[in-house]
Amino acid sequence: MTQTVSAPAAGPTRRGGDPLADPVFAERYRAMRARDARFDGQFITGVHSTGIYCRPSCPAVSPKPTNVSFYLTAAAAHEAGLRACKRCLPDAVPGSPEWDLRDDLAARAMRLIADGVVEREGVPGLAARLGYTTRHLTRVLATELGAGPLALARAHRAQTARVLLTSTAMPAADVAFASGFGSVRQFNDTIREVYDRSPLELRAVARVRERAAHRSRAAVAAPGIVHLRLPARPPFDAAGVFAWLEARAVDGIEVAGPGRFRRTLRLPGGPALVQLGASGDADSPAIDVDARLASLADLPPLVARVRRLFDLDADAVAIDEVLAADPVLAPSVAVTPGIRVPGCLDPHELVFRALIGQQVSVKAARTALSRLAAELGDHVDPAGVDTLGGSDLGDPADGSAAAPHLLFPTAAAIAAHGAEVLRGPAARVRTIVDVARRLDSGDLVVAPEREREDLRRELLAVPGIGPWTAGYVSMRVTRAPDVLLTGDLALRNGAERLGLPGSAAELDALGARWAPWRSYASMHLWRAAAVNI
Repeated sequence: MTQTVSAPAAGPTRRGGDPLADPVFAERYRAMRARDARFDGQFITGVHSTGIYCRPSCPAVSPKPTNVSFYLTAAAAHEAGLRACKRCLPDAVPGSPEWDLRDDLAARAMRLIADGVVEREGVPGLAARLGYTTRHLTRVLATELGAGPLALARAHRAQTARVLLTSTAMPAADVAFASGFGSVRQFNDTIREVYDRSPLELRAVARVRERAAHRSRAAVAAPGIVHLRLPARPPFDAAGVFAWLEARAVDGIEVAGPGRFRRTLRLPGGPALVQLGASGDADSPAIDVDARLASLADLPPLVARVRRLFDLDADAVAIDEVLAADPVLAPSVAVTPGIRVPGCLDPHELVFRALIGQQVSVKAARTALSRLAAELGDHVDPAGVDTLGGSDLGDPADGSAAAPHLLFPTAAAIAAHGAEVLRGPAARVRTIVDVARRLDSGDLVVAPEREREDLRRELLAVPGIGPWTAGYVSMRVTRAPDVLLTGDLALRNGAERLGLPGSAAELDALGARWAPWRSYASMHLWRAAAVNI
């Protein structure tokens, strides 16, 4: 059985008649009967005879097919009158890879909902971001996912609250507002409705389970620090992502080392200081997050961005299965199973990294970006750097110069002063300043919810931006899984080391056999090139 789950028809895969006659239903029912944890997060099992919904690997007795419906979202299960299983905790798993892979309206809406847009801007703001009317968006989501935007956002708030209740010592009132609830009463009512327990009961049960499993709770975070753990779908090459980040760390903004990464970041509510670390084991990998936030309401967008940065929801088994079928890539897949395509924490920042990094080495790009940050970046108060484990990365724990103390320059700052600071060919500098002006004015929108082909077309329309930059931005900002950057010299060098043709045209033709995972094949080729990644 492969891990890839067939795309559903509109709405849930429903019972009625002989449900096993539906191939999608039959495939999911087999996965559920096998209690295969690889499918957790990819779909939800609704059991109407008990009134609950479960993850596919729930250890409970398998229900009869006629009592089952399968859903893509917890919100759809809620709308059907079901509650979360107390035994398997169906939302305590990595998210569905669907929302990164798909590029349709429903998937792009789910990316924004996870980022907390409904809480900040309401459903009208969500619809405006996507370029549709509220009515049309609601109709599409209800048809495709079984729930409208309000229900989807409500389910996401409940899931965020459960994670905070079970993995942090935050007061319940703080959890409520950090999760996006408008009031403590709304928070209490929703948690009871979804989980059939009060918030404090959820927390107490989690502590009992951890003691029963002989696990100790993580140390309570320092005052003002939020700590939580984000699960990844195995296999998970966390070391590869940390090595990528370390090679590209910008002085003053980022500090990185094996299994650790710390940086400053702009979030909707203000600046944040974040440390990320690898945790868990091969069967249950995760990323630990410690964050000092300007506003607790920034927690959902931070979580969404960290998930994208580490590609936590990738369907690693399915990806490796396709790439390992190629005898040339098979040895690399065997050595590095679960390779990830790093995303980004700030789309505008990624654009400038791509523009400055094109046609130069990683080291040269890092030097140029560090100079840009030193000249135009905003200073932040480094107080509290030591509480995020500064000494773990070998830099001063007192928050001095080596520790993160700058925010990456805004597009406005680069538009106004970039020409004075940037070095290199005049045409490239003009392009960077031009792009900064477009981003600042809103004439160019680079964001995870953009339709990939539209974004690529708009980037290519900017003088000085070529296919490499457009493809690289698409791959890392919108999580496009099928980009092969044949114009990249290092990638072609990696291909030659593996015995593949080194020309862009030949490599592009051969790359068709890696579809729809050419972005992940690119990571294997870069790894083969051994170019400091």
